[in-house]
Amino acid sequence: MRCSAMTDERAGRTEAYDYELPAELIAARPAARRDGSRLLVLDRARSRFTDAAFPALVERLSAGDAVVVNDSRVFPARLLGRKPTGARAEILLLRPESEALQPFAPFDEADTRLWRAMVRPGGKLKPGRTVDIADGFAVEILDSASDGTRLVRLAGGEDPWSLIQRHGRVPLPPYIVRDDTGGRREGRGGARRAYDDAEDRERYQTVYSAPSGSVAAPTAGLHFTREMLAAVEARGVRLVSLTLHVGFGTFRPVTADRIDEHEVAPEAYSFPPSAAEALNATRAGGGRVFAVGTTSCRVLETVAAGGGPAAGGGVSAGGPFAPGRGWTNLFIRPPYAFRAVDAL
Repeated sequence: MRCSAMTDERAGRTEAYDYELPAELIAARPAARRDGSRLLVLDRARSRFTDAAFPALVERLSAGDAVVVNDSRVFPARLLGRKPTGARAEILLLRPESEALQPFAPFDEADTRLWRAMVRPGGKLKPGRTVDIADGFAVEILDSASDGTRLVRLAGGEDPWSLIQRHGRVPLPPYIVRDDTGGRREGRGGARRAYDDAEDRERYQTVYSAPSGSVAAPTAGLHFTREMLAAVEARGVRLVSLTLHVGFGTFRPVTADRIDEHEVAPEAYSFPPSAAEALNATRAGGGRVFAVGTTSCRVLETVAAGGGPAAGGGVSAGGPFAPGRGWTNLFIRPPYAFRAVDAL
């Protein structure tokens, strides 16, 4: 399968991917049921688009296929506080700065107060400043990096993960706009950026999420219910889990004039032996590999290309899948040729 739908010259220009998306078409709340969303189906062979209900996905699978999901769990990474002046400030925790913690490990195993973070307002929260989050809990800004992130220290009496769980909020995407959650207004007269509520803490996770580590949900998986997953397996389809912790690069806009000039921030992934075994069996039996979302797809394509930087394994094109873990900054764009994934 090749990612190419326009001339190479036009495909290289970022403006070729511009499109109109009216704000009223962006749902501020999830559907009443996870599987109550619609599914847009692209038949590449016929260049045909059709609308379907999301549960109809099961009918498009055949016995012997594999469905690959990203089981990373969103953690409450958003800390809201105030500067000593009383002005509002925001800390978005990205990852713990601990040499003892492997990049693919769940963040709740991080017994460290040092974290890499993004801060707002970035121009005013310089090293040496402090943000008060709650009584007995503050965030100290230690230094700044060239990528715009900060090294921060969580200062408080409890262990760091308990502080995050108690005071952190789910970092909803900036395009989620509401007027009913007391959210922060972006600029004078701007849209109101949503704060999370109890519903978000459950619905902005996949039903199969496990290891904590993402600052944004792998959204393609949000529509699966446990009943739908059971129907997938009952059809003779393998359900395969891997992990990619979604990082701060997901919030970074593409500003380069040409897409090949855009750099994707590395994200930690784990491709376990059980996943490699299941996908090798799928290939041996002539089955297809369905990746649920771009995060699962990027891990599969990374290991198919031999693994990302510092990866512990991978496969060569056409070879068997092998377990691995490390970092990937794979950017899939035309005229990319897929090695591992048959459908997305």
